[in-house]
Amino acid sequence: MLSAFTRAFKTPDLRRKLLFTLGIVVLFRLGSFVPTPNVDYNAVQACIAGAREDASSTFLGMANLFSGGALLQLSIFALGIMPYITASIIVQLLTVVIPRFEALKKEGQQGQAKMTQYTRYLTIALAVLQSATFITFARNPSQLFGNANCTNILYRESLPSILIMVLTMTAGTGLIMWLGELITDKGVGNGMSLLIFTSITATFPGSLWAIQQREGRWDIFFLVIAIGLLIIAAVVFVEQSQRRIPVQYAKRMVGRQMYGGTSTYIPIKVNMANVIPVIFASSMLSLPMMIAQFQQDPAGNSPGWVTWLQQHFNPSQPTWVYIVVFTGLILFFTFFYVSITFNPTEVSDNMKRYGGFIPGIRAGRPTAEYLNYVLTRITVAGAIYLALVSLIPLIALVLVGANQNFPFGGTSILIMVGVGLETVKQIESQLQQREYEGFLR
Repeated sequence: MLSAFTRAFKTPDLRRKLLFTLGIVVLFRLGSFVPTPNVDYNAVQACIAGAREDASSTFLGMANLFSGGALLQLSIFALGIMPYITASIIVQLLTVVIPRFEALKKEGQQGQAKMTQYTRYLTIALAVLQSATFITFARNPSQLFGNANCTNILYRESLPSILIMVLTMTAGTGLIMWLGELITDKGVGNGMSLLIFTSITATFPGSLWAIQQREGRWDIFFLVIAIGLLIIAAVVFVEQSQRRIPVQYAKRMVGRQMYGGTSTYIPIKVNMANVIPVIFASSMLSLPMMIAQFQQDPAGNSPGWVTWLQQHFNPSQPTWVYIVVFTGLILFFTFFYVSITFNPTEVSDNMKRYGGFIPGIRAGRPTAEYLNYVLTRITVAGAIYLALVSLIPLIALVLVGANQNFPFGGTSILIMVGVGLETVKQIESQLQQREYEGFLR
């Protein structure tokens, strides 16, 4: 990996792209510390300092993780990339439901551009909704930060002031979306993925140091790092693992030219769903805590069901109910997402149309059944793998008192490893394109 970056900086064209990408990343991080209008920055910092000792309200932890801590800072980039992620997932799922979206998906580059436009519109709509919801929480900061001493972080609560805050946060989301597309067009790697990667790695050192500060023991600190390196190695191994189904294309004569007769394979990754099932499951489990938050009585006379939800669905105090439900949701969403993104029947029909077949399997329906059989077996392993990696922060919470954003597990490690591997692959592919002359010599 280091050699790839070294060679990339020696290539002028790639060096410009890398520096441009780094500049956008720096701009993105700077925006995470610029406060939204009508927010008392000093009061927010005091609330965050208290929240570190009393993290009872962590159901916004996922959104705060994707924003690199900017959410609880109430900055102009408070919403981060989360609205775009949600919009992308929704549009992708709607391709199965809405025939128009399915037709656009098959139209190639022009249809993909239209789908991207729909994703942008939905991102802005979700940004307006999420910013309004978050500002509602900000009007009651003691519940938001889990700090009883945090009483007021807004200068004014009038309607014009609230509207300005909503517009500012929504504009911040639009700006982040534009920055991500700039990286994709003029930089290196996928822009949105790199911004998510940046947001997560920004909280990485703080999460590690918090473990040392909480325990006060360097042996536990280095033990956590050693275990983390083993987890990263295991995640890299699984993320790179795939089942290759061989495909043979028959020879066919077109005019006087002979086509086909080549051998290839269908790569089926162990983790085809990537990190999306974990995001879905975490979002679903945050809903009960959000509902309980609105129904909680400040005097302490909350209904029984609110108390039960707070006891069993609080991620900062995981119980066996939370762990079982969380694992079940991950398994369900893994199978659901894989089933709508990989269609064995469609793959079988495409192979048959171009004269391809799997050795030993008849073309048509037997091929689809075979692909479905292989896909189901691999998805079982992938779903269990996702569940185990996602439970690492909960186990760490019990063993070393780490917070939900424990860096060596769950959503954070999956995204960091996945984006890192993909970015390095793109850099190496661009290096190969520019070094063919050297290879030919």
